[in-house]
Amino acid sequence: MANRNFEQLQQDLHPPLSRHEASVESDRCYFCYDAPCVTSCPTGIDIPLFIRQISTDNPKGSARTIFNENILGGMCARVCPTETLCEQACVRNTAEDNPVRIGELQRYATDHLMATGKQPFERAASTGSKVAVVGAGPAGLACAHRLALHGHTVDIYDANAKSGGLNEYGIAAYKTVDDFAQAEVEYILSVGGIVVKNNQWLGEQLTLEQLKADYDAVFVGIGLGAVNSLAVDGEQLDGVVDAVDFIAELRQCKDLNTIDVARRTIVIGGGMTAIDAAVQTKMLGSDEVTLVYRRGEERMNASQFEQDLAKVNGVVIRTWLQPLQVVGESGAVSGVEFACMAEADGKYGPTGETVILPCERVLSAIGQAFEGADGDALMELSNGRINVDAQRRTSDEKIWAGGDCIVGGEDLTVAAVQDGKLAAESIHAMLKG
Repeated sequence: MANRNFEQLQQDLHPPLSRHEASVESDRCYFCYDAPCVTSCPTGIDIPLFIRQISTDNPKGSARTIFNENILGGMCARVCPTETLCEQACVRNTAEDNPVRIGELQRYATDHLMATGKQPFERAASTGSKVAVVGAGPAGLACAHRLALHGHTVDIYDANAKSGGLNEYGIAAYKTVDDFAQAEVEYILSVGGIVVKNNQWLGEQLTLEQLKADYDAVFVGIGLGAVNSLAVDGEQLDGVVDAVDFIAELRQCKDLNTIDVARRTIVIGGGMTAIDAAVQTKMLGSDEVTLVYRRGEERMNASQFEQDLAKVNGVVIRTWLQPLQVVGESGAVSGVEFACMAEADGKYGPTGETVILPCERVLSAIGQAFEGADGDALMELSNGRINVDAQRRTSDEKIWAGGDCIVGGEDLTVAAVQDGKLAAESIHAMLKG
């Protein structure tokens, strides 16, 4: 077993900017009119304005500008793929120059205000209306906060022991150090008017029919509770683990020495979860970590930055391999057989060759799937997800939805926040009559 690098696992991926560094970086912004970085931000934050406020040494005002559009701006500053969103659109992003470090500036401002413990908003007088939010992830929290600002009372129901959704259970530890996910939840709830009820499962302790009867409106932000199967022989062998469960276990673990890490690990998948699982496995002490993807690197959902991060940390990325079966001995994993794949003339398929990569552990990261919301008869579904309109209203006039569980839902915290915000404004308009 290689040396375990727990210190690196618990260090910030991007250390926070100092006041001087933030000042220098903010001065690089051109403060563009009709800035392309704004249109590329799913929540529409006025990026030139918040950066200008930093340049004038007004981080509190800057944070308010951010929180006006994205109350989870602190987490998004840490986990958003800014390299493919706002920073990619930055006019300084050329062959001769680098984009403004928007994400790190956003963190500088939001951290500054959150450290004061003060909310930049004041809740409106109570309207007497009550809204139920199912799911305490980014979409649910954003929806609840905006509704509370309008004076509505909100009860959040969540299946987990802790609030935060994937921000708490599904993101690499080195991206959210110092228990930031919970600190952000507490900050959001401090606006008042919101009560969280944990360990409440939809379909068990509560139903949508009952929530509709008890509340004036319901928002569903339950994410994707199921995981996609590898659908190959040997998947049941000891040592085959879902990557989402592995990351959740790691995030909640009090003693990292208790985490079981194999000498050789294969991670199957090409998204952010696959990268997070692979990098953390390497830091935990696995000698060989190989991330395997069925197409080329340019087709991976993980950004180039994430792919480079994996390689820097010793993860080997192998492409054009699709799993055929997990092989084992005495009920335990000993390797994975892959079909060699190729693409020619727009057609993708096997070459006829196969290869077996030895390992003692397999982490499956090929995506998640929607689990029924105990309301399939109430809400119209398409391809197993909830249909919503532009305001995130479902086919049921009292139910709204957002986040990964809706049709078109993106696997991004910032996109889920926008869903929750839009739904809250629509619910507020309905409640006003």
